[in-house]
Amino acid sequence: MPEPAVSAARSVSITGARSELGRLLAERRATGNVHLNVAGQQANTLLHDGHAWQGFSRTALGGVRRALRSDASMLVHASFAFVLGRPEKDPLRSITETILECEHLTLSGPIPACVVRLGYLYGPASSDLLAYRKAFRLGRPYWAGPRGALQHHLHQFDAVGALLEAAKPCNAGRILYATDGKPVSFMQLMDDFARKIGRRYPLHVPVIARPLIKLVVREEHMQQAALAMPAPVPSPRVPGWKPVFPDYRKGLDQIVEAWGG
Repeated sequence: MPEPAVSAARSVSITGARSELGRLLAERRATGNVHLNVAGQQANTLLHDGHAWQGFSRTALGGVRRALRSDASMLVHASFAFVLGRPEKDPLRSITETILECEHLTLSGPIPACVVRLGYLYGPASSDLLAYRKAFRLGRPYWAGPRGALQHHLHQFDAVGALLEAAKPCNAGRILYATDGKPVSFMQLMDDFARKIGRRYPLHVPVIARPLIKLVVREEHMQQAALAMPAPVPSPRVPGWKPVFPDYRKGLDQIVEAWGG
């Protein structure tokens, strides 16, 4: 009796391949004919001061439509865990509506698909984090948001692992989550990062300066930095996946080491 055929590992097709997350995914392989949609994920971080949301609706919806035209047997759509915070004001409310529309289009499309809602991304491939390193070393302050607004983050390497692990037919039709295990405010995350690169006392832009800082920092970022997510780790998580960096501090250590200090 012949043995059942085993699908060989092959490179994955990607929508959003030029993004930071897309370039990391392009280095990996998956079993079966898998398509990954990471269009719009460049905005899924608290490190860009809001500028990456410009044109998001066009980018995200266009990315879904392109992904649904692929000949894949399984589609994994990368989404945003912060929607759990249920933003109540624009512009973040409208962005959330677009995110949910993208998820609906994906799951109701012609290809078996799942959605993976990722935590806010950070990692060694982040050009925005590199810009923060330069700014901190120059002693520049940053918009930190409230210390009590806890959010779920995710190292870029863990995001790659979660998306690939989710690409199984048994996950079709599901909305899954991939975040680390330690919710933390943007202020705490960035203060710890600053200290790891030698800035012992990072400076914060005072709240009273909000009208002036809007010339540099967009409203989207201010809303996100203040948007708390539910404290428990979101579920259901991607089956069979665990973050290599469940504590953001270990993730920051990896980044600093990768950069050579």
